Amino acid sequence: MTITQTQLRSAADAAAALLPTMPALRAIQGYDRESIGDHARSATVATLVGAPSADFALILVDPDALTVAAGSDSPLISALDIVRPALDAASAAFGAGVLGESRREDASALFADEDTVVFALAGDVGTAGWFAIRVREHGTLGASAAPTTTAVGKLNRINNVEMALTVEIGRTRMSVRDVLALEPGGIIELDRSAGAPADVLLNGRLIAHGEVVVVDQDYAVRITQILDVADGQL
Repeated sequence: MTITQTQLRSAADAAAALLPTMPALRAIQGYDRESIGDHARSATVATLVGAPSADFALILVDPDALTVAAGSDSPLISALDIVRPALDAASAAFGAGVLGESRREDASALFADEDTVVFALAGDVGTAGWFAIRVREHGTLGASAAPTTTAVGKLNRINNVEMALTVEIGRTRMSVRDVLALEPGGIIELDRSAGAPADVLLNGRLIAHGEVVVVDQDYAVRITQILDVADGQL
């Protein structure tokens, strides 16, 4: 799937609109690479798995301004939580997909990649940060696929590597105010009805559907459908 400049612009605009900064920021394509400097070493990064897949990276010159703008210094709310809605909004511009967990890491290589499209986040007094998007072709970074026999041989080397398997029964969106008001006994309503299948995700990628069961007093999931490669990118 080919990503258009319109989609890239929409993703950047959506991210800028949901950053809780004062004043509001606007996305402007193009930037001076030297102006980022060491800021790229502490970026907020998340990867979208879908059709297409993409890497997002967000840098703010003054990250502490987020906490001030959000109006909360509670230890329950981190900077990653505060910018998550912006990353969710950016990924929505690409259509269906699963956005992985946000993480703080050095994104220097991502910003230096020629395939990365970077938008400056401009405020009233200059550049307040940058937002980068790198689209992945078929879930990989640019290289053509190796022959099947070679790929199988290489995969055999990592058969014993452990990966994170997650079962998701539903999601919801909450304001910071509602999160801080949570207390024991409170109820969080999810976006899924009772009896709906749970999603099984491997490293953030949807691979199967199942139903939650109890085995020897422990929760488990009974697989009801294994998704093929195309379905797993939804």
